Amino acid sequence: MTTPPTTAPHQRTLKRIVILGGGFGGIYTTLHLQKIFRHHDAVEIVLINNDNYFLMSPLLFEAGSGVLEPRHAVTPIRPLLHKARFIEADVERIDVDKRLVFARHTPDDKPYEIPYDHLVLALGGKTNRSLIPGSEFALGFKNLRDAIYLRNHIIDLFEQADASDDPEEIRRLLNFVIIGGGLVGVELIGELTEFVDNLLRSYPRISREHIHFALLDASPRILSEMDQELADYAAETLWRRGVEILTNVRVQKIEPFADPASALRVYLPADARGQARILEAETVLLCAGVMPNPLIASMPAESLKGKIVVEPTMRVTSLGNVWALGDCAFIPDKNGKPYPPLAQHALRQAKVVAHNIARVVLNDGAHLQPFVYESKGTLASLGHYDGVGKVLGIKIRGFAAWWVWRTYYVMQMPRWERRLRVILDWTIALLFRNDVVKLDLFGQAHPSHRRRGTGLGFGS
Repeated sequence: MTTPPTTAPHQRTLKRIVILGGGFGGIYTTLHLQKIFRHHDAVEIVLINNDNYFLMSPLLFEAGSGVLEPRHAVTPIRPLLHKARFIEADVERIDVDKRLVFARHTPDDKPYEIPYDHLVLALGGKTNRSLIPGSEFALGFKNLRDAIYLRNHIIDLFEQADASDDPEEIRRLLNFVIIGGGLVGVELIGELTEFVDNLLRSYPRISREHIHFALLDASPRILSEMDQELADYAAETLWRRGVEILTNVRVQKIEPFADPASALRVYLPADARGQARILEAETVLLCAGVMPNPLIASMPAESLKGKIVVEPTMRVTSLGNVWALGDCAFIPDKNGKPYPPLAQHALRQAKVVAHNIARVVLNDGAHLQPFVYESKGTLASLGHYDGVGKVLGIKIRGFAAWWVWRTYYVMQMPRWERRLRVILDWTIALLFRNDVVKLDLFGQAHPSHRRRGTGLGFGS
């Protein structure tokens, strides 16, 4: 085993707090802890993540469409850490008896052993590919690699369609199917319609009539997270852009074509006449459901729907020195229901769990604080300077919702330098067209399965 300069927990005088995951929950827990312990030399803080940057995931849509420079949707982790230490690695397993985290930088490297006194699980979630047979053939949209790959993929389809004289081939190439009508699916299709409309200016041989979008959801309506009135506004807005919205539709399976092998068939339920509809497309995006990180299943603790069950203080009941927050944790509210996996909740959970850990480490006798939070609202960007949402009980739509959405998330970026870069990109996008340049970083293969072959640590 390769071990960073550490010793076993019982041999150290330092108290080590290890945080797993560099999303909203993990990053902000680390930032709060290093602020609390900035003058405590006997406390060491270690953050482990499989990328050396923090992704502002709500900006992923615009990074993919070309509105934002992809690098500006992320913040490097190391400049954020003044006291805490950072290790870039995939977490493979946790030994709670020995208080050890096992991680490695790449599958070919020897694993690290990282001892801990307190462990914070902020591992986030993964795209749930167990719900629909054939989901492995669909594209995900969870990280920067997915966004850049999707951008390249769509531009490449336009290049193929522009060179083709076969109407059937053009129709298949420019058919986009998005499975999942929640916040992610709606925001993604909103940005895609804007991206495609901008691309059309550079491809005069392709008309808007050649392009088809389908948004599928098993629920009675899209945006079930919002009021009916707001969901209807979003549906009407997308419909005016030519998006076909199919609700109460549970995808039966996804299968690849025999020829061409790159195309997919999406099978929908049979209608009243017993005829099943089949959508044929080169682009199928899976945005239907997120599952907790599989590493949680290996923990010797109670779990519910894949999430590790914690007390309202975010402490794992059966493991007194393990804490969890964000998408991987079942944190009960006052009614015993879990808090939704939203960024606004993870941001506030991070502050509470950091202070609770500090109370235990410093043994100050103070009671641990339960996490109690009332949502301030929900927002969704629909692209084309349009949005919808509810903030502090006030329903907003159109440009106002879009502006509030952007303003809120840019202010969640950890550094002003990054905020200014994002604002500058937005300003340039108002004045100039989107690029139609492919960022050919990967060749023909999607990179997600290379370094993360095992996929247990983090990722999509």
